[in-house]
Amino acid sequence: MKRPNRPESNQLSRAEQVIENLKEWTVGSRYESRIYLVGGYLRDRLLGRVPADDLDFVIEGGGAPEMVEWLDDQGRTDHHPVIYRRFGTAMVSINGVPIEAVSPRSESYELDSRKPDVRPASLQQDALRRDFTANTLMQNLHTGEILDLTGRARLDIEHRILRTPLDPETTFDEDPLRMLRAIRFAARLDFTIESETWSSIRLKADRLNIVSAERVRDELVKMAMDRSFPRAMELLFESGLLSRILPELTNMAGVTQNSFHIYDVWRHTVESLRYLPETASLALRLGLLFHDVGKPVTRTEDERGVHFYGHQCVGAVMAQKALRRLRFPGDTVQAVTKLVDLHMRLGEYRPEWSEGAVRRLIRSAGPLLDDLFMLAVCDMAAANPDAPKTDLPAIRRRIERVNAEADALQIQSPLDGNEIMQLTGVASGPKVGEMKGFLQNEVMEGRLQPGDKESAIRLLLEHFSTRLIADDY
Repeated sequence: MKRPNRPESNQLSRAEQVIENLKEWTVGSRYESRIYLVGGYLRDRLLGRVPADDLDFVIEGGGAPEMVEWLDDQGRTDHHPVIYRRFGTAMVSINGVPIEAVSPRSESYELDSRKPDVRPASLQQDALRRDFTANTLMQNLHTGEILDLTGRARLDIEHRILRTPLDPETTFDEDPLRMLRAIRFAARLDFTIESETWSSIRLKADRLNIVSAERVRDELVKMAMDRSFPRAMELLFESGLLSRILPELTNMAGVTQNSFHIYDVWRHTVESLRYLPETASLALRLGLLFHDVGKPVTRTEDERGVHFYGHQCVGAVMAQKALRRLRFPGDTVQAVTKLVDLHMRLGEYRPEWSEGAVRRLIRSAGPLLDDLFMLAVCDMAAANPDAPKTDLPAIRRRIERVNAEADALQIQSPLDGNEIMQLTGVASGPKVGEMKGFLQNEVMEGRLQPGDKESAIRLLLEHFSTRLIADDY
């Protein structure tokens, strides 16, 4: 494999510029010719891909923390480094590029622990303790020499094969998260997982139980945010890993649907992911992944066909529990849950809907309205092409017309809570909220003008008079 030509200096990426800077800064120092670029940056460059703007270095003979501290003392870094001396690791950024520098090490693990016993090692031992051969190439920063210390990395990159440097069972016993990384790399890079490595993933899937929910979540997010998301989900399912992290999703496989669909629930979900735009938010991606998760437990069948009554409500609860289990942030959980809960609303639209109904849809979706539309686009694209389709552009135009008259998100009750309590004598609580919601709905339906307190008082007393007299409130 030939070393790629380096671009002209005016074409250097941020990472390439940092590589050149490090080379210049360390000439004549004790680190000259001891610094090796390693890992994904080299792999992606050799694949002809645009490498990510993050860099990994290994320092031959050790001293990675000391080297990074030396650079920091000279004012070369963006911030003081984060040092893990036990592991011989230092993390810092230079010109906005994240950098991790490590001393060569070997590791061993107890089966029930993720805490390794770390020892200094040679460059070759360091290569062998890494996750996959494709990530083991090392390039000397000063001489440009590329080392293939496993003897497999070049060919595996050329043939797009993902395998572990050591026995895969040992590799996955030591760090089970590497099984998820194998799925992510295979999907993103369009690699084939070598047969023995694949068999070991299926055999060792239960080892994920010792990995923290946060680390599993982070790998899932990386898969979700890549264009290879559908393939990653297929590989997770086929490997048995999905049943360990999101068993709710595996239950969708084999669940047949009605005439609106040509796939079972799982295949429909994976196919819908293929229509996501590259700019799709994490909430939209996860919302689409979970949008039909409630179908297996709500499926019924009668002489009229197959039904999934209320699957959106059930699915929203299931998605919420799954995302909380994986320690997703609250705002992400809330957004995904709302998308799942509302994903049928656009499909239920009819031209005869009142303007109030349209405004309620706008208010229900809030800032997620655009994501809700895109979810519907992806959902319908993966359905039966011969089935009737909702006219989404028509709904868009209707929403724009309604909002042009009055911004639905800004519509409020003419009476606030204090005014309602003074008028009715009802104590603070959900009863006041119900009354306020009634007035807000009257405004949305056009039966009450915004700010018309006199009419609001009349409507409120008329609507709730019987219950107020009966002291129901």
